Amino acid sequence: MQKGSPFIGRKPELESLRALYSKRKPSLVVVNGRRRIGKSRLIAEFAASRKGHRFWSFAGLAPQDGMTDQDQRDHFSRQFSLILKIPPMTFLDWSDAFEHLSLHIKAGDIILFDEISWMGAKDPSFIPKLKAWWDKQQKQMLLVFCGSVSTWIEENILKSTAFFGRVNLSITLEPLTIVESAQLLKKIGFKSSYYDLYKVLSILGGVPWYLEQLNPSMTADENIKQLAFEKNGLLVLEFDNIFHDLFDRKGTVYKKILTTLKEGAKTLAEVRTAIDFPHSGTLSSMMEHLVTAGFVEKQPLWSFKTTKPLKQSLYRISDPYMRFYLRVIEGYLKKISLNAFRKIALSSLPGWEAHLGLQVEYLLLQNRSLLFKALGLSATDVVCDGPYRQSKRTTQEGCQIDYLIQTQTNNLLINEFKFKKRELDKEVIHQVQKKIRALKIPRGFAALPVLFHLGGVSPAVETESCFFKIIDIADFLEEE
Repeated sequence: MQKGSPFIGRKPELESLRALYSKRKPSLVVVNGRRRIGKSRLIAEFAASRKGHRFWSFAGLAPQDGMTDQDQRDHFSRQFSLILKIPPMTFLDWSDAFEHLSLHIKAGDIILFDEISWMGAKDPSFIPKLKAWWDKQQKQMLLVFCGSVSTWIEENILKSTAFFGRVNLSITLEPLTIVESAQLLKKIGFKSSYYDLYKVLSILGGVPWYLEQLNPSMTADENIKQLAFEKNGLLVLEFDNIFHDLFDRKGTVYKKILTTLKEGAKTLAEVRTAIDFPHSGTLSSMMEHLVTAGFVEKQPLWSFKTTKPLKQSLYRISDPYMRFYLRVIEGYLKKISLNAFRKIALSSLPGWEAHLGLQVEYLLLQNRSLLFKALGLSATDVVCDGPYRQSKRTTQEGCQIDYLIQTQTNNLLINEFKFKKRELDKEVIHQVQKKIRALKIPRGFAALPVLFHLGGVSPAVETESCFFKIIDIADFLEEE
């Protein structure tokens, strides 16, 4: 978190914390979310609103070769001493550390254990000792566990018998919406056209810490170059940092999985074939880890008639930065190391506009509530939704739809996403009509094509009766 950086959004999460805190009893909260999403910032902001109560913030040390459990306890002790402004102590046991904490906690205090998986990973007795200590607490307090390694928290806290029934609130922090991201950029003084705003958001996603790195005195392209195409640029180094912190020695296999998904959504069987992975339950578990970590989305295919999920599900990269690194940055790492992009226009890179178009698609799929609102739908109107793929068979053509929504009234909204600088001509009509002709639509259902665009549409497209709705995504940037 940058000093003085604006805090945007998170109203439902803050309200949930306030409601729990108002019960005036010891309460346990778990906050999950991808790296840089603002988990500890959320708790710090909440703590700042509780005047007169101390905020205890402890963070685990990032794992390194040779690190021991005593190193983690020593780091805990140093943080403890800084808060109390006393000389450091030596805790030889986690129970001792927790009991010392109890001596200084007052009613109403808020305690954060950030990156708790790092804190306790080296000591198998960490969780039992933490549980034993927590069970003795009677004062009003809020104890919060945060961590980027969501799988560790799932296994050791949320699904653990040790903490069964003890977690009062579980929060999974999602990226900021397009609206909130635009508000954050406005707060830091970043000004640009709608096109450039979407360009930036499509690469950084709604990750607050990434957005805060933008320099308001530079153009969108200059910022992207500095972050993603310069030696030691934040987005150049971030990928390896994520894998080192989250996946440790198994990072190589996880990267293979993501690399095969960078070309588009795949079934589990297709991923297995692509990376030549042996038949076992391990791959399925690893896919679920990537879903839990916030980098992959599992999208069940469904039957239009029964609305029930089919046996196959599609896995796709859901994180815009992750896709951009694998699709664009990684292929240029050698040139980036030589700072070869200083005088190269990003628009001159092969397939640059196509890359941005897909990035915007990924961004829009992270903002489905905005799409629903623009379509005049509520969540209760929707039976199933998601990117849709119809496999090619002898009796049917194959087709892929950017985003398909099936409503309670048997409408199939065929949503097409287009991100262009220029106006769209009638070619977009032909593309969508081809998909609708290929799609196997049950009797009694209606296919309603929808166009989400930014660069405008030609009069010929507007006057045709092809599209049920034509929606300008620039409107999303103006919402408050």
